[in-house]
Parts: sequence; C-alpha cells; structure tokens
Amino acid sequence: MDAHADTLGPPPAVSVIIPTLNEETSLGATLDALARLHGNVEVIVVDGGSRDGTLALARLRGVRTLEAGRGRGVQLHAGACAARGGVLWFLHADTIPPANAVEHILRALRRPAIVGGNFRLRFDGARWTARVVTALQPLLVRFGLVYGDSAIFVRRQEYERAGGFRPFPLFEDLDLVQRLRRRGRMVRLPAAVVTSSRRFEERNFLLTFACWVGLQLLFWLGVSPHRLIRLYPPIRREVVR
Repeated sequence: MDAHADTLGPPPAVSVIIPTLNEETSLGATLDALARLHGNVEVIVVDGGSRDGTLALARLRGVRTLEAGRGRGVQLHAGACAARGGVLWFLHADTIPPANAVEHILRALRRPAIVGGNFRLRFDGARWTARVVTALQPLLVRFGLVYGDSAIFVRRQEYERAGGFRPFPLFEDLDLVQRLRRRGRMVRLPAAVVTSSRRFEERNFLLTFACWVGLQLLFWLGVSPHRLIRLYPPIRREVVR
C-alpha cells in the first residue's frame, strides 16, 4: 500500500525506485546521497517484507514507500507502476550515486535513439576483492552483461513497451535489458555509482564468484530464476522480532 499520497504539481523528471528487504543498515546512506541530487526527482522505496527498521527509516526521510511481494522483479515493477516520472531509475539500497547523476541521465536521453542505460560501477571496501570485482566490470560490459547494481535507467514509455520487469527473484535485470536492447540503444554513462562489496567481503570470494558464473550459465540455458534463487545465498540475515 502506498504510504505517501501523490502531491499536486508537475511530475518529476526522474523517479528513483529502490527495492528493499531488511536494509536498515544500508538505506540511510543511499537516501542521503539521493537528497543531494540536483533536479526534480521523486524517490520510491518498495519494501518486500522487512522485519527491521527499513520502512520506518524511509518514512522518516520523507520518501514514498510501498509494500509489495518479496522479490526484486516484483518490487521494481510495483515501483515503476506507481512512479510519476518520465524516466525510471532503478537503484539498489546499498548503492551511492554521484550528485550530478540526474544531469548525466537526462543528457544521455536527449538522443532519441537511446532508450536507457546504466552507470560505471565501483565496489567499496579496502580489501582486494573490491578491487578485483571493480576491475572485472569493463569485461562484463564487453559481454553485454548489465546488472542492477550499476543503476539502470530507462524512459518510462520504453519500459512499458518492453513489458517491464518480470516477477523474477534473480536476473530480472538481465532479462529487462535484453528486451530493452531490441527497442533501442542502451548506453553506459561515464559517471560511476559506488556499491557495497558485502557479498564478496563476507564470503569466500572464489566460491562466490564461481557460484555466480554457474547461475549465470544456467539462466542462459533456460533454467527458471525461481529455481536458481534457491542456490543463491542471501546477503542479509533474517531479522526476528
């Protein structure tokens, strides 16, 4: 249910949509960064059943909140349907955008052939794993792999024409980007977002990376994301209250 009614006035240029699940420790820094953005922006947090203070934190910051079924694809699509902006920007709860991110997005979309895009990606943390996964990003781009942690944005009309996010709990980002590319060009912006390296920092890096590669291959072979998610270890501990 929408916890913040739309206000009268012109629609925002960009709607930022953040899916959350027990993100109390990460969300605050992301919302602080979004508050520093230039331009007419709305922020929508779509929660999938958090049992910590995620929703309370979002409401305290004055952003719109929605509650949806659990799963990134479901949550992101719910946010897109509720958004008022002409551009939809999907951001993870542990990802920090630069203050001029909106200017970069709108400048890129001045070209009619471009339907959307994403940002360069840098992982935080001082350990070698953060440097390794950051260095791998250009290689992934060469293979056409665009993930949600790189802050995907898209024109609203193209999102709708492509069918939007499917209710996938995993690889919903790759699936959408693949369909968007049939409609026009996706660009990679020169500005970078900084995302958490917690998935790699808290586990054996080689095993985590091998698991991700294996899941990726199974996805391209046609295995359902609803089956693959069972093999994908969560990075958030379930909160019991």
